[in-house]
Amino acid sequence: MAPVAHLHVHLESAVRWSTLGEIAAANGIVFPAHLRGGRHRFASFADFFDQNHLVRECLRRPADFHRVAVEFCADQVAQGVGYVEVSFTAAAHGERLGDLGMPLAAVLDGLAEGGERHGLDWKVILDTSRRRSVERAWRTLDLARKHADHVVAVGLAGDEDHPAAPFAAVFAEAREAGLHVVHHAGEAAGPASIREALDVGLAERIGHGIRVLDDPDLTAEVRERGIPLEVCPASNVALGFAPSLDAHPLPRLCAAGLTVTLNTDIPEMVHTTLRDEYAHAARWSDVDVDALARAAVTASFADDATKARLSAVADGGA
Repeated sequence: MAPVAHLHVHLESAVRWSTLGEIAAANGIVFPAHLRGGRHRFASFADFFDQNHLVRECLRRPADFHRVAVEFCADQVAQGVGYVEVSFTAAAHGERLGDLGMPLAAVLDGLAEGGERHGLDWKVILDTSRRRSVERAWRTLDLARKHADHVVAVGLAGDEDHPAAPFAAVFAEAREAGLHVVHHAGEAAGPASIREALDVGLAERIGHGIRVLDDPDLTAEVRERGIPLEVCPASNVALGFAPSLDAHPLPRLCAAGLTVTLNTDIPEMVHTTLRDEYAHAARWSDVDVDALARAAVTASFADDATKARLSAVADGGA
């Protein structure tokens, strides 16, 4: 079965390295030599944040954001993806550049052009860092509401040591406004971060969630509630949250009866594609990759007609 739906991928970490070099040069930025070609591993989670900051700093003009969005669509379709929910930290870019709305507007224009040109259905998830202010989270929600025809969800990303509780009112209002909510949790931090994401943050899906198995009661609840996990093996290994791909907990998550979807997270920074992730998962005899593909379609925030079309494509590729 083809990996037709992709639910957890950050636009800024999916920019082609050749493109990033050209954009940096056009903006008069000396692109760090040690980043050329991407990083397979990072010294620490903090190291990843530092490298990611260098990448984001290269994106400055509307044309930059537009270009990377168009190319993102082409790259997703080349991997067999028919529908993607791409995460973008819009408010952070807007604050950095002194124009809150410009980065998202340019990305949406690029996704519209790239989606039409390459035959990709897409939606956007706006994330905001747990390390940053609640005010930025409110600005993120304002952007999401303004572009609710294309933005399907909002959520927290970043260092899970920072609590979700201060942001509770933002996500309660998001749900009231009809937006979905999905948070990163249970990757760097333990089950308590997943519990908080669900109970305080009102999450409908969990980004990563690989630490859920540390708490049998929480595992049972997540299974019974059908909360999907957006699992990103190559990223987990590169960031030091799993010792290797072969030792990744994905097979155990599946064996526990949890709803597991397979994703890339930061593909260019760790040299992976969604096809790579599926190919490795297929090496585990106790993992049903067809079930992973079906789960991604079902767990998506796509409308019913899109889900039906994606399911037909996936079943046809089985």
